[in-house]
Amino acid sequence: MEDFKSYLLSRHIPDEKKSGFYMYWVSQFYAHCNKSPCDRVESEDVDQYLKFLSKRREDWQVKQASEAIELYLFFRRKKQAGQNSRYFDVCEQWKCVIGDMKKMLRLKHLSFRTEQTYLGWMRRFYRFLNGRSPNALDSTHVKDFMTHLAVERRVAASTQNQAFNAILFLFRHVLDKPIDNIGEAIRAKRKRRLPVVLTKPEIKSLFEQMSGLNLLMAKTIYGCGLRLRECMNMRIKDIDFYRMAVTVHGKGDKDRETVLPESIKDPLKNHIESVRKIYKKDRGNDLPGVRLPNTLERKFPSAGKEWAWFWLFPSSSISMDPVSKIVRRHHVHPSNLQKNIKIAASRAKIHKRVTVHALRHSFATHLLENGQDIRTIQDLLGHSSLQTTMIYTHVVSKNKLGIISPLD
Repeated sequence: MEDFKSYLLSRHIPDEKKSGFYMYWVSQFYAHCNKSPCDRVESEDVDQYLKFLSKRREDWQVKQASEAIELYLFFRRKKQAGQNSRYFDVCEQWKCVIGDMKKMLRLKHLSFRTEQTYLGWMRRFYRFLNGRSPNALDSTHVKDFMTHLAVERRVAASTQNQAFNAILFLFRHVLDKPIDNIGEAIRAKRKRRLPVVLTKPEIKSLFEQMSGLNLLMAKTIYGCGLRLRECMNMRIKDIDFYRMAVTVHGKGDKDRETVLPESIKDPLKNHIESVRKIYKKDRGNDLPGVRLPNTLERKFPSAGKEWAWFWLFPSSSISMDPVSKIVRRHHVHPSNLQKNIKIAASRAKIHKRVTVHALRHSFATHLLENGQDIRTIQDLLGHSSLQTTMIYTHVVSKNKLGIISPLD
């Protein structure tokens, strides 16, 4: 058990005093089961002990005991794990699984960025498994990987959830296996973070340090409440000058409509006229049409060459599509605006962590400060849950409770 204590202290999981409690709960668990730490333990043994403990101890003690036992079992499994002698056979199996994973991701019409993220987690999962065959995987391996991320990698809760979604997709759609008892894994602590919001004078100062296409894109994101990718993916047909509205193709393949600011109406019209020249040049050179979402490219092969589907913010050069391998024109790269925003914030002497997404946060907060109701803001942002939108009530500049500090 001393090596377990050393493991706990080396990972800074509890302090030295708390590690003593962890050791106590583990020893009490084995005594209750009448087993030694080297014996095999079933999930039923853990459940029975925690049920027994819940009748005699406080809830926080039961939770601490559960965490201690899970950590010890994870530590023991990791210690016992060895290299698989059939390493190269396993490598070939994993190559087939990754290939099937890629096919299923595209069959489900998930975005290329999601595909990259999920495959990245598959590579990390493979390295963690230390040469195990994909056919031998079960829920225990998933649970151990989740615990590894929380305890050893110390990832955020959102990162752990992202990893679990990737592995869940693997089990459901490729391996065709269920995942049980995942709740027993150690969960990363969810921390509450308030969004970075710029004041209206800061927004003005930021825009004064920008020019050209980057300024227009930044104003579009702030004025419409867009995510960076939503702005990049906009098409000519998404802008409705008559109704002063913008159609947004958001996360999860969900469409919504938001407001088009009057102040960018004329600059946007001038920009579209310059984009038309790029479009005519592409048609004159008989380039392949722009990429279309999902299966539209197969249903309407020539639609990508139509003006309505052309990018609102096209790249100045052509490049290869990473999915279809077709050389054609894409939208501008997101890093261009990201770098420009960072430089502009530095020049404007804004002492906050200014990102492109801060413009979206500022859009929501400023609407709330102007008296707009939270439900309307939820619709404009495309949030599924009102609780997500409610975070902006914590960063409005007005003191909504009317509280006066004792110092004042």
